[in-house]
Amino acid sequence: MRLALSACLLGLLAAPAVAQDWAKAKLEKSLRHGEWVKVKSGAREVQTFVVYPEVKEKATAVVVIHEIFGLTDWVRLVADQLAADGYIAIAPDLLTGAGPNGGGTDSLGSGDGVRKAIMSLPPDQITADLNASVDYATKLPACNGKVAAGGFCWGGGQAFRFATNNKAIKAAFAFYGTGPDKESDIARIQAPVYGFYGGNDARVNATIPKSTDLMKKAEKTYDPVTYEGAGHGFMRAGAAPDTNEANKKAMTEAWKRWNELLKKL
Repeated sequence: MRLALSACLLGLLAAPAVAQDWAKAKLEKSLRHGEWVKVKSGAREVQTFVVYPEVKEKATAVVVIHEIFGLTDWVRLVADQLAADGYIAIAPDLLTGAGPNGGGTDSLGSGDGVRKAIMSLPPDQITADLNASVDYATKLPACNGKVAAGGFCWGGGQAFRFATNNKAIKAAFAFYGTGPDKESDIARIQAPVYGFYGGNDARVNATIPKSTDLMKKAEKTYDPVTYEGAGHGFMRAGAAPDTNEANKKAMTEAWKRWNELLKKL
């Protein structure tokens, strides 16, 4: 997990705050029902964004694990898009309580404040909060009982790690996040893990062979796909107004693949 965090930090520590006015604007135009809820996680109450699809039947739920930037407007936009595609999206702010006066992502400002808070999160707390999100989703009357987890960068690594700690999830989707490097952790995985990687992301991609070997040795399902020409963070970058063609193409293809895989659960 330290490797996953380091991989994100190396490329992001020097980066400016992520401007996401465009994501906020899209969210404000959404016609879907989105709401803030407090998910009970032990003694904690995790601030969580939930979006419901407009469907007739009960739906599969997806726990969305945010980037190292925390629960941003773009992450909420991902949740909204999942709902548009027919899934219940549960996006917990794992930084709940880490900010001033017990606040979360929004109270930490941007840049280094958020990253430092992410670095300080206890792994067991992260797992507990994600477990609570799965339990919450499973008990929703609109949920069909199936819950998957997906995350981006830091969250992608957390999605892979979460598969080692929760046997209830039906699949884990790791977007440019690294996997666990211990055989004992890999052995606990029950769900298939699907990877989404940018071709121009050597830091993260250098870990794919080891994940492939460990998962194969443990007879687990791991299916990584690399989108040539795309960089790290292509799902967010590809949606931005100033995107390049490679990131946009990768984002479009990744969304299509994600939908196809979710439909098979």
